[in-house]
Amino acid sequence: MEYNYLGFNIDIGRTKPENIVHRDAACPFCDVASLTNIIDVQDDMILLENKYQVLQDAYQLLIIEGSQCDADIPDYSLEHMCALMRFSLKHWLKVIDSKKYKTVLFFKNHGPLSGGTMRHPHMQIVGLKNLSAKNMWDKRQFEGTQIARENNVIMNLSTKPRVGFTEINVIMQGLDDIDIMAKYLQMGVDYIMHHFNANCKSYNLFFYLVDGTIYAKIMPRFATSPLFIGYNIELVPNNLAQTAEHIKELYFTEKND
Repeated sequence: MEYNYLGFNIDIGRTKPENIVHRDAACPFCDVASLTNIIDVQDDMILLENKYQVLQDAYQLLIIEGSQCDADIPDYSLEHMCALMRFSLKHWLKVIDSKKYKTVLFFKNHGPLSGGTMRHPHMQIVGLKNLSAKNMWDKRQFEGTQIARENNVIMNLSTKPRVGFTEINVIMQGLDDIDIMAKYLQMGVDYIMHHFNANCKSYNLFFYLVDGTIYAKIMPRFATSPLFIGYNIELVPNNLAQTAEHIKELYFTEKND
């Protein structure tokens, strides 16, 4: 097995602000007038270079999702969620199309166990100069128990999860159905944060582009299983069918249309 190792600049990392745990700390994303290296602005969404380039041989960008510091994906209007996904996907694909990087990551951290440091809702785009996507994911991780399908977008629960337990996948072929993907992603994040487990306060959202298909994975975050950390054993829950039915009942029955 090949491994992907990426250098991390500790000196820069020590200077990064943090306000997920220390909630009284100032939020630099709220101070828009002081932001630097802004690349694009649409309404209250901002694309800019990450001030703290902690990853070596990489180019890091941030997408500030909006002006509300304490909001997150479940709180957005569907209109804003769709606009956010169109804005974000456009810039992710633009970095990919630049051909400057072997791999371009697109992801979101939210909550104290997500690996993030800033509470203000944001996503990240990271261009990696030397790392191939070859071992970064496996298509099997997007096989699953189907929840919904509309046009070229599928929502399912992973039957072969990346880490373990309940992972929600949203898969879109082509780029014609971004608004449907946005709707499914919002439903999935809302379910993870408000209906899945009372103790779930964190999640990650990961995106992958393979052969014209965009794969997204919503992963609730808890303390990671030692079986995965030590032995790469992924735990599959035995209630996937019940969970899929619960999501359908919450978001796809006539009373919720």
